[in-house]
Amino acid sequence: MPVVASGCSSTTSADSGTALAGGRGAQDTGTYPNLNIRPTAAAPQFTEEQKAAKLAELHAAQRRQGAKAGAGGSSSVAMTTLARKHGDDTLKAIEGKCEPIDPACN
Repeated sequence: MPVVASGCSSTTSADSGTALAGGRGAQDTGTYPNLNIRPTAAAPQFTEEQKAAKLAELHAAQRRQGAKAGAGGSSSVAMTTLARKHGDDTLKAIEGKCEPIDPACN
């Protein structure tokens, strides 16, 4: 008695054949591709002047961000105090001792 596993059968539906024929996939032309043809650019390329201008913009933005980085360090004490107070307020709200939207919840 032959046993056939249904998962191993190689039946095809009519719909799958039309989907492949309609799309444009890889096609065997019977020839080798000519690699000596220079590819065309999809968009106009930057000139050296445009490249220099863009790099100058990027370096200026980088310097501006670097200058701002050191400015926030002076308020670390205030941030620590806020963190302690925020934790206490959150615990009070979780434990139900005060309403979370109550401004007097200290």
